[in-house]
Amino acid sequence: MSKETDNRPTRSVQRVVIVHGYEAAPDAHWFPWLQSALQAEDIGVTVVPLPAPEAPETAAWEHAVSAALGVPDVRTVIVAHSLGAITALRVLAALPEPWELGGLVLVAGFTRPLEALPELDGYLATDVDVERLARSIAERTVIRSDTEPFVPPAVSDDLATRLDARLQVHPGAGHLMAEDGVTTLPAVLDLLRSP
Repeated sequence: MSKETDNRPTRSVQRVVIVHGYEAAPDAHWFPWLQSALQAEDIGVTVVPLPAPEAPETAAWEHAVSAALGVPDVRTVIVAHSLGAITALRVLAALPEPWELGGLVLVAGFTRPLEALPELDGYLATDVDVERLARSIAERTVIRSDTEPFVPPAVSDDLATRLDARLQVHPGAGHLMAEDGVTTLPAVLDLLRSP
């Protein structure tokens, strides 16, 4: 009896770490929807609860993300929103090399001070060498809106360029928050499903 070959693609993503942003929480915006959708597909998900989201402290946030991420691998993907993006990037930058990450999805991400949010200037005082990180991350995507009230499109576009990442622009989605009507984000799920 001959053994049939299974031609189904191997699931590439086994674990997703979701990092929320400023003044957010694990149960905000589209994070619970994404968590449920991934769990329904038997993908392990951690939505990192960041301490004092209304008054972010760099070391505390980085410690929380680092503890949740542990040692990344090619089957791990980080999805980060807003201020969570630079936090995730800094955690990756602090990892001992060599390391690998299967994917990185930055939604409304930025790494430099924003005119609209001067209270975050201290958190954003130090940039990240994202060009170096890109070499260790298999798939990189930056998602932004064309009606972003906080992060100028050029800032997210520059981040995508520095990461050598794909750029997705979602029309009329603001900062991609619940307040903007964004409580699901199928584009992220599609990225995580692609082989």
